[in-house]
Amino acid sequence: MSLTYEERKETILSRLEMEGKIQVHALAGLFNVTTETIRRDLDRLEKEGRLRKVYGGAVRMRSEMTEPTFLRRSQMQLSEKQAIGQLAASLVRDGETVILDNGTTTLEIMRALKNRAQVTVITNSAPILSCALEGFQGKLIFTGGEVNPLYQAATGVIAHELLDQFKVNKAFISAGGVSLADGITDYHLDEALISRKMIQRTEEAILVADHTKFGVTTFAQIAPIEGIAMVLTDSGCSREWLDAFARLDIEVLVGAQ
Repeated sequence: MSLTYEERKETILSRLEMEGKIQVHALAGLFNVTTETIRRDLDRLEKEGRLRKVYGGAVRMRSEMTEPTFLRRSQMQLSEKQAIGQLAASLVRDGETVILDNGTTTLEIMRALKNRAQVTVITNSAPILSCALEGFQGKLIFTGGEVNPLYQAATGVIAHELLDQFKVNKAFISAGGVSLADGITDYHLDEALISRKMIQRTEEAILVADHTKFGVTTFAQIAPIEGIAMVLTDSGCSREWLDAFARLDIEVLVGAQ
């Protein structure tokens, strides 16, 4: 017995959530229906505002085509980010050196590390630098370089060259989006390249992302999902994503809110 539209709809949206893009021919084979049937399904879902049709398939609707300001982002999912920040800080041992890239979740990690005198933090983030200057007990290294006032981070050749001088224990990497098809992405190429360099200079790359980032693709790839060792997220992370990370042999820890 063939599936109804409503039954196909749930599977289509689930696959779109995980992969970020779906193909007409693949769905036709999955459901054992014609490509015309799938195209009609996608037409209906586009009219419902659930996806956007592209040649050969469809992609997930983006709620934000451009990144919100740092101040606005710092107020979004705040409790989730605080929980992730506390969890991340608990993984840092005395004597370790860690990298924090520029993000509102990594800012919460810095806040949770303030009393850790035996920890060294390296960052390219002006907000994290400002936070650390307000009482951080450990050692702080700022990468320097050209500071972009839009996203308040140091990028460019100088920052890359300084990062090349280090090999650190852990790098905590934030993201604009995470998808199985496109990996870990950011809104800005310069920031994505810096985060990619940070992954190259660490023994253990840890993704810190609240549940709203999963199934989202932004402009520039930081790394494929397989490029990280662990994910720290919040309790809103879906079972489908937890299962996907398990299949990739990536450990997931959930922060307590």
